[in-house]
Amino acid sequence: MGRGYSIYKKRVSAFIKKPKTQTAEFGATVIFIAETEQPDVKVRWQRDSKDISPSYKYTISKEDKTHSLTINNAVQEDAVGYAVIAGVSKVKFELKIKEAEVKEAVAPEPATVDAKANEPKEVSPASTESPATETSTHASDGAADGAHDALPESNQPDTRQDLTGLFTEKPQSGEVTVGENITFVAKVCGVSLLKKPTVKWFKGKWMDLASKSGKHLQLKEHYDRNIKVYTFEMHIIAAKANYAGAYRCEVSSRDKFDSCNFDLIVHEALVTEGFDIRSAFRRTSTDAGDGSGELDFSGLLKKRAVHVSTEAVDVWEILQKAPSSAYEKIAFQYGITDLRGMLKRLKKMKNEEKKSAAFLKKLDPAYQVEKGHKIKLQIEVANPDVEVKWLKNGQEIHPTGRYIFESVGNKRFLTINNCNLADDAAYTCVIGDEKSVTELFVKEPPILILRNLEDQMVMKGERVEFECEVSEEGAQVKWEKDGVELTRDESFKYRFKKDGCKHVLIINDVTKEDGGHYTVKTNGGQSLAELLVQEKQLEVYQSIADLTVKAKDQAVFKCEVSDENVKGIWYKNGVEVKLDARTHITHIGRIHKLTIDDVKPEDEADYTFVPEGHAFNLSAKLNFLEVKIDFVPRQDPPKIHLDCMGRTTESTILVVAGNKLRLDVPITGDPAPTVIWTKSDKVLTDTDGRLHVESTKGHCIFTIEGAERQDEGVYSVTVRNPAGEDTADINVKVVDVPDPPEAPRIPSVGEDSCIVQWDPPLFDGGQPVTGYVLERKKKKSYRWMRLNFDPYKETTFEARRMIEGVAYEMRIYAVNAIGMSLPSPASQPFVPIANAKEPEAPPPEESVKEEITEAPAPLGKKAPPGDEGAPPAGEAQAAEPAPSEEDGTPAKTSQAEPPPPPGPEPEHEPVGTPTSEPVGLCVEDISDTTISLKWRPPEKTGSTDLNGYGVEYCKEGSDEWIPAFTGLTERTSVTIRDLPTGEKMQFRVRAYNMAGPSPPATLQQAVTIREIMQRPKIWIPRNLRQTIIKKVGETINLVIPFQGKPRPKVTWTKNGEPLDQKQVNVRNSDNDSILFIRRSERNDSGKYELQVQIENVEDRASVNIQTVDLPGPPQNLRFVDVWGFNVALEWKQPKDNGNCDITGYIIQKADKKTMEWYTVYDQYRRTNCVVSDLIMGNEYFFRVYAINMVGLSPEPCMSKDSAYIQKTGIEYQHPSYKEHDFSEAPKFTHPLVSRSVIAGYNATLSCAVRGIPKPKITWYKNKMDITNEAKYRMLSKQGVLTLEIRKPCPFDGGVYMCKAVNDSGEDIVECKLEVRSQITKEDTKK
Repeated sequence: MGRGYSIYKKRVSAFIKKPKTQTAEFGATVIFIAETEQPDVKVRWQRDSKDISPSYKYTISKEDKTHSLTINNAVQEDAVGYAVIAGVSKVKFELKIKEAEVKEAVAPEPATVDAKANEPKEVSPASTESPATETSTHASDGAADGAHDALPESNQPDTRQDLTGLFTEKPQSGEVTVGENITFVAKVCGVSLLKKPTVKWFKGKWMDLASKSGKHLQLKEHYDRNIKVYTFEMHIIAAKANYAGAYRCEVSSRDKFDSCNFDLIVHEALVTEGFDIRSAFRRTSTDAGDGSGELDFSGLLKKRAVHVSTEAVDVWEILQKAPSSAYEKIAFQYGITDLRGMLKRLKKMKNEEKKSAAFLKKLDPAYQVEKGHKIKLQIEVANPDVEVKWLKNGQEIHPTGRYIFESVGNKRFLTINNCNLADDAAYTCVIGDEKSVTELFVKEPPILILRNLEDQMVMKGERVEFECEVSEEGAQVKWEKDGVELTRDESFKYRFKKDGCKHVLIINDVTKEDGGHYTVKTNGGQSLAELLVQEKQLEVYQSIADLTVKAKDQAVFKCEVSDENVKGIWYKNGVEVKLDARTHITHIGRIHKLTIDDVKPEDEADYTFVPEGHAFNLSAKLNFLEVKIDFVPRQDPPKIHLDCMGRTTESTILVVAGNKLRLDVPITGDPAPTVIWTKSDKVLTDTDGRLHVESTKGHCIFTIEGAERQDEGVYSVTVRNPAGEDTADINVKVVDVPDPPEAPRIPSVGEDSCIVQWDPPLFDGGQPVTGYVLERKKKKSYRWMRLNFDPYKETTFEARRMIEGVAYEMRIYAVNAIGMSLPSPASQPFVPIANAKEPEAPPPEESVKEEITEAPAPLGKKAPPGDEGAPPAGEAQAAEPAPSEEDGTPAKTSQAEPPPPPGPEPEHEPVGTPTSEPVGLCVEDISDTTISLKWRPPEKTGSTDLNGYGVEYCKEGSDEWIPAFTGLTERTSVTIRDLPTGEKMQFRVRAYNMAGPSPPATLQQAVTIREIMQRPKIWIPRNLRQTIIKKVGETINLVIPFQGKPRPKVTWTKNGEPLDQKQVNVRNSDNDSILFIRRSERNDSGKYELQVQIENVEDRASVNIQTVDLPGPPQNLRFVDVWGFNVALEWKQPKDNGNCDITGYIIQKADKKTMEWYTVYDQYRRTNCVVSDLIMGNEYFFRVYAINMVGLSPEPCMSKDSAYIQKTGIEYQHPSYKEHDFSEAPKFTHPLVSRSVIAGYNATLSCAVRGIPKPKITWYKNKMDITNEAKYRMLSKQGVLTLEIRKPCPFDGGVYMCKAVNDSGEDIVECKLEVRSQITKEDTKK
């Protein structure tokens, strides 16, 4: 078929000048320039295969053929791969960042760090490279490096994501000292986002930090409207040692996603040897702050002399040994005035971690293991006899097959076998009061492609679906076409669909350019498929014919084409037809009509129909018949004028089956004649719904809706009046598509080919068969691939390009002038094999579609000759359909063709060996005329796949085995019907593969076909054993299973009475009963009882249903007392509780002035209350709602009168305020954007403005006011201004300006509009 002709076609680059790789310094501005051959080429810039949108970071510009990308403030993260794409051309280049020189600074004193412990430390992208960062971490570089090296790989966050580059600034790793603050910042550009992105912060692999916000962790975010950037911050306040580790920041917005990993290292606070506690806590100024302590001993020091020893005294040792009651005395003795600071430092020293007395060696911080492998956790204990406990996420672990505990000397081991994702958790080893904690990370395997893509060949304009299946649900895949990644574009050309493990690429309305190689990629592999697109030929089923009409008559031009989606244009003498009151154009399906009412002489012309997108046309002429009126009254005999339609009386009219047959016969006669239509001496009337007979002035019309084959024949039309009569015969022939051919045969196969033979269809549809179309598919596939697009005229075809050893099936379509038939039955499966002389066809494989099989053949009929009881061979089997389950007729066994004359045959290697016999054949159910059998697949299936099973039976004592159904079944259970009652029958099952049938599996003894009595029993589901509560209006659907044979009699009652058939529907089956109420009501509540009965044996069960509704309002709300600021209320329960208990009340109050209601009590259970805190001098109304399990009562109970709170004291004088001036000058918050549009399509320009009072808007084009021009429409809604230009032409291009004016000022904004002319078909050909 020439599938690869376009692979070796040399591609021409769309670029004249290509961008090159550049090296830039940190913080510089970089510009990449590309130049295209054509000025109107659409160019896309990409970063790491992701499209770049204009932002403060990236600037994209275009001038004629020159396109540029500017990267502002280049940083190390910008040193990645970039690409520019124009059409099918793609140029890749890189940006390299040269590191700036960093000068090393002197480390500050430890006291400086302590002084700034509470100041936040922000981490930006450049912070890891700045001198300040190196200075603060100089003393701990070695520790930091060691921490990074010691961090296990399993502690790093999961980075397997489908990233789309949303971050414009990513959070960077940082270091902090215990007690200090640090801030991580992430920025996202919002230019291309439709809504606010979602950001999540994680620690480790799964811990979401949103739930940990509080004193030490704060998450903040804000949005800059000027540069349209979202900023997200994570503040860590007073960092602790356990805050160190790996962190991850994730951002998502609809189908876009990005992720960034960073680390936090926490250093211990530095303690200088020989530190003098007295100098640290002694006051140095009289202006004490909060950190100086609350106790001031300066006054005491003045009254008495304190001896301060000059000897080296370890005050810390004295404080640690002294009791807490002596702290104040010691502080006073050694001149320490900041007692609070001393106590904090002492508490921190006491909380220092002591050396473990139980563990000699603890667990590592984290471990990593691959899924399916095992891991061993090890500790060493100080006491070899101590008892050790292992915990997983706080729950104790007990020894099982997967968890193994071992003890060797001082070592203790925990072994986890066959690790899965559930083992990804925190593990703790407990010895007494001491613990050792670690985390285990389970690494998941790569995503594999289980089912590869398949090659496809389609016609232009059709829809294509590429489908693959991966090893894990929700996995991310990447689609490419000829090496270029596919994304969702504005035209929705490509659609991506996920359904569990299945991933589908959908291409709508394919064109020739969509042909190529498509690839789906995962992190564990890829799959490639080829798409071939062929042009679709348009066929004309009915052309337009010349017409001759009289004045004031109707002219109808009609044509029919093969594609119902094709549109067309009607022309009159080469000029396009314009619609008016007399001219109508319709397009319904494949039929196009041009109707001209009240024909006039000027309508006489040549009319042409031109289908869009196809290089041909249909033409016809309209002849105007001028009629002269003779005023002499006379009688004319009737006359039939068939010549007016271009036919003769002997001509035959062809009509396609299913189409409308319309016979429009012109007649004349004065007076108007009567018309009679007959066929085979039978008068035709309108009694048949498909027939319509109509007579108008000058015409008699006979119509048949949906012509069928029996409508073929000779129709006679007779017209009569007092002056005479006339008769004409019209021969009508109904043509149709041919019947499908018989199932094809495969007489021989080769290494990658086969010979296909078939017989012509029994009925050719009334038109000769012009050829055949063949399709093939793999046996286990559902997709058929067409082998030829042009009809093949022979009945023998050689199919090639198949895979050796794979089973295939073939089917045939017959084609005539009308169309294509239905497909033939599929051929028997065959396997292409090298040096094969005859095809190794398996037995028939007509799978049983339902659990109930077709009826068996009648007893006494012998099986076909050959292997005992085997189904007939594939080539000899007749294509007669199997009988349905309802008709009960036995299946007809097809007779085999006579074998060829005996002769020597060359020996060839066998395809394989038969399977072993099926296992476990037994009877599952039996009745008077049916039996259900089940079995298990054979233990050995041989060298080829299993094709199905054949089931046979015979009478006891007979050797005549009869097939139970035609063909094979793939199920391992079957039900055989229409068996003789009371007979003893034997059954057997054989498995079939390419090598033939297996040995039979037979029941151990004959079975008597007779129903077995089963006592009736009702099985009430667990959820129906308690009262079922439903709200009014909800659907009630009860399914109650039962058992019993023969089928029991089922009866439903409600409260002992029969059910109302109008409200309740009941459906009974052999094993269950369904009670259904479409819309429940209050009176549906009650006890429903089900009774099943077989003869005198019965069983009963009941179900209680309670239908609940909203309660009614409470009653008699009244004031019990009013005093001070309080009002006492009392009311009664509602009359209607909604068929359930009242759970509470809602009490509300309203000021008489505003009548705005406020809730005082919610879910209040009593029927009286006291409302307090009322305002003096105001009057209040009250209302009460009742609440039950359904909701609030629809109406409240209102208080009849108002309660007045007596006013006492002086009156409050309201202060006067100066009215604020809210006026604001107009300002455009969103500017106009320059656009380039195509002539003939409506265009819009939009901007946004704000101002108080509302400004007056005026639009200008080239500084000319266009407010009153009809071509433009101005819209304004909520400050958004829109200018709509209706069908612009090239002259509408120019500079458009919008001006907003109010009393406070004015503002203008402008843009440039370019209108491009449409590209016609003639320009394309040039």
